[in-house]
Amino acid sequence: MRGWIGAVLMSSAIISGCAQPSAGISPGRYEVFGVEEGDMLKLRAGPGTGFVELLGMPNGTEVDVGRCESTGATRWCAVTLADSRGVGGYASYAYLRRK
Repeated sequence: MRGWIGAVLMSSAIISGCAQPSAGISPGRYEVFGVEEGDMLKLRAGPGTGFVELLGMPNGTEVDVGRCESTGATRWCAVTLADSRGVGGYASYAYLRRK
C-alpha cells in the first residue's frame, strides 16, 4: 500500500509541475558568466521566465547562491548580489559558476 501511495504522490508532483530541488549544487559565492556581449542575465522575482525581471546582471557579477530548484528543464537558484545584500531573486544556474 505504501508503494502505491508514494507513486501517486510522486506522479502528482511531476504532473503539477512542482519545482524539485537540484542535487549537486552547493550554496556559496558564484559569478555570472557566459552571457553574450551586450546582454545580461535576468534576476527574476521567482524561479521561471514567467516571473518579473528585477534587473540585469552582466558577466562577472558576484552573487551568493542559496537553494536551487528545477522548474522544467531549467535550474533556478535563489541569489543575492554580493555587493548589495538586500537585492535578491532567482537566476538560471546555467549562467553561474563557482568563484
